[in-house]
Amino acid sequence: MSTGRRGGQSGELPRVVVIGGGTGLSVLLRGLKQHPVHITAIVTVADDGGSSGRLRMEMDMLPPGDIRNVLTALADTEPLMEKVMQYRFSNGTGLVGHNLGNLLIAALNEITGDFVTAVKGLSRVLAVRGEVLPASNQSILLKAEMADGAIVLGESQIPLYGKPIKRVFLDPPDAVPLAEAARAIAEADAVLLGPGSLYTSIIPNLLVRGLFDEIIASTAPKIYICNVMTQPGETDHFTASDHVQAMYDHVDRPFLDTIIVNTTDVPDAVREKYAEKGAAPVVCDHDKLTALGLHVMSGQLIAYEDGLLRHDADAVSRQVVELMKQKMG
Repeated sequence: MSTGRRGGQSGELPRVVVIGGGTGLSVLLRGLKQHPVHITAIVTVADDGGSSGRLRMEMDMLPPGDIRNVLTALADTEPLMEKVMQYRFSNGTGLVGHNLGNLLIAALNEITGDFVTAVKGLSRVLAVRGEVLPASNQSILLKAEMADGAIVLGESQIPLYGKPIKRVFLDPPDAVPLAEAARAIAEADAVLLGPGSLYTSIIPNLLVRGLFDEIIASTAPKIYICNVMTQPGETDHFTASDHVQAMYDHVDRPFLDTIIVNTTDVPDAVREKYAEKGAAPVVCDHDKLTALGLHVMSGQLIAYEDGLLRHDADAVSRQVVELMKQKMG
């Protein structure tokens, strides 16, 4: 158990660790990097779909997709470089479907012989504000036991099965955390989880035992940023407390202090658009959240981007920073 750095040295920026993966995490980081905090993003490495899955299989490397999204979100570069990092080939033998940023990470992985070194190298090129670390340097396969008893293999396949998820688990079950990631949690002034896919982006990080040990040992505020909408195939009909309870069930204990959850009504037109895909607004069941011992921070936390509903990164980041200030005195 680590004693941590809590409080920091005079003049040091408060240290925020953000744990997760996927688009939601990237949206949050774009807001958080505008504040005077040091950010470490710890990213899940269970992705096995699309370009990431192909590179993982063909080049025996960790999946780069979520890492790429986070690097791009934290980068301090020209807009053209962001377009380069996110560019996806639409034709070309062997290139169709691949993302250029993924290929850059794959190339650096081959050049350096180490995935973490590759990510650090690209971080310097992109002038990334903070650190980006995989949860583990091991190849991890995510599996799920469904409500009907079936076992589904692979992060990309789990939401497609169409039945409720009973639990997810890692193969290997004793995955070793990246030492730098564990140390970042131990030294954090705040630990954030989410937003992102509950079962395939957030919980897998908690199942890396050494990482969760550091989360439990930390005296920093532990904050969950709840998704705005349910996710078809993962969190159908889930309320905010259902999200929290699913995490607690996987680690056999409560560990969060605070939940940040949107309470603004989603406009009917947007609600109907999402309903076509089987998604609905996540209800903030305040009484159940407080019964779980959580401090509930709520409000107008949504924004619209390219026709999609997202967290308002600025609003959420302000709440996080304000909470840190209160805790640090």
